[in-house]
Amino acid sequence: MTAIDFIPFVERLATVSGEAIMPFFRTAFALDDKNVGGVFDPVTEADRAAETAMRRVIGQTFPSHGLIGEEFGSREAESEYVWVLDPIDGTKSFISGLPLWGTLIGLLHQGSPCYGLMNQPFTRERFYGDGHAAFWSGYNGGNEKTIRKLRVRPCHELERATLMTTSPQLIPAELRPRYEALESKVRLTRYGGDCYAYCMLAAGQIDLVVEAGLNIYDIVALIPIIKGAGGIVTTWDGGEPSKGGAIVAAGDKRVHELALQILNAPEADKS
Repeated sequence: MTAIDFIPFVERLATVSGEAIMPFFRTAFALDDKNVGGVFDPVTEADRAAETAMRRVIGQTFPSHGLIGEEFGSREAESEYVWVLDPIDGTKSFISGLPLWGTLIGLLHQGSPCYGLMNQPFTRERFYGDGHAAFWSGYNGGNEKTIRKLRVRPCHELERATLMTTSPQLIPAELRPRYEALESKVRLTRYGGDCYAYCMLAAGQIDLVVEAGLNIYDIVALIPIIKGAGGIVTTWDGGEPSKGGAIVAAGDKRVHELALQILNAPEADKS
């Protein structure tokens, strides 16, 4: 099977997860902190319900496939095909009633991301790609579904770039001076996007996304979308991003290279 063969199934997972999540959005629900005593890391009933629903459907349809999920861990993670699930990426926005969150559904084939989808059931948007092409589907405020091909925008100077990160405070203290050195060079910075920021990059609305401390389930689904739209995503040192860590995504290879130069400049640690 190829990534294209899985598209109807991924759409089904998006629908199932959205149905599990939406009864909780902007309502009162139980909330736990997965990192008690550290940086607040919330998890909700909606997170657990959505991942449970997706795991059930995957197990029934593809019992030989592996699974990596944020809420319930891994099984058969060395399989030829592995599903990587983040039921709600952007839980802090979710619990605040803001629509800057989404469900991430990624597929690894022999360890490499081959397909990804971000579903936002409240706004009824889906962003998806296979590394060769990427698309947006939604309703533009009406009832007629629209599908549009995604394409990054050109940007060859940091001084013209718009950068997004979820929060500078989520970047480890030892790396923060490097991030701050980069932020000081760009034209505009916005915070709080989580997975939505990467999709806006693929849609040609922003130019850079820089984060650190990401897990595999935070990034795998987004890689085929960004690459399919013509963008580039690596670790801060230019390496393979699919395991997570410190990540930089760009719409234009030129601005990506400029960002890497600053993120790897030793003098940034002394500023």
